[in-house]
Amino acid sequence: MRMRFILTAVFGLFLLGCESTGSGAPVPAAAPAAEQAAVEQYRIGPGDQLQISVWQHPELSPSVTVLPDGEISLPLIGEVKASGLEEKELAVLVRDKLAEYVRSPEVTVTVVNAESANFQQRIRVTGAVMRPASVPFRKGMTVLDVVLEAGGPNEFASANKTKLYRTTGGNSAVLKVDLDDILKKGKMETNYELQPSDVITVPERLF
Repeated sequence: MRMRFILTAVFGLFLLGCESTGSGAPVPAAAPAAEQAAVEQYRIGPGDQLQISVWQHPELSPSVTVLPDGEISLPLIGEVKASGLEEKELAVLVRDKLAEYVRSPEVTVTVVNAESANFQQRIRVTGAVMRPASVPFRKGMTVLDVVLEAGGPNEFASANKTKLYRTTGGNSAVLKVDLDDILKKGKMETNYELQPSDVITVPERLF
């Protein structure tokens, strides 16, 4: 009788364990969201240094810097628009242009020095401020934060005519900033949260 009781208890515990895990097999952990999300590829910009490599053609494989207009100059094919493209996209573009002169070219593009990334991740304050500044972008920073880093408006500023210039997805926008109201009246309606590459301009008063 005692042995039968023990076997019954063990069998009951086994059934309870199976119910708690469904089929009894361990449930795999979900993959982290960061691993599931697609990683956005870097896009080339002005100031970036690129290595263009054409297989078996060292004379067609220069190291070039992207000019302010976004173009690079390459042997045989001349000017090519590089800004805004990923490495693979630019490689395909160069390959297609070289195909007019070289049989089945194999092209790779490597960003050696991403200067434009640093440029794009900054906020600039210009005009009638104590110290015109270019400061690294930080998530959550506002117009007021950056203006204070620039020492605030100077004595010649027309602060309520301040403009915020923003470019997003190739589209430009100009936002009016009532900087004097922010500083002296605490009115924060135009104390916008900033985005990378924003430019704040404080004009001077007209005498």
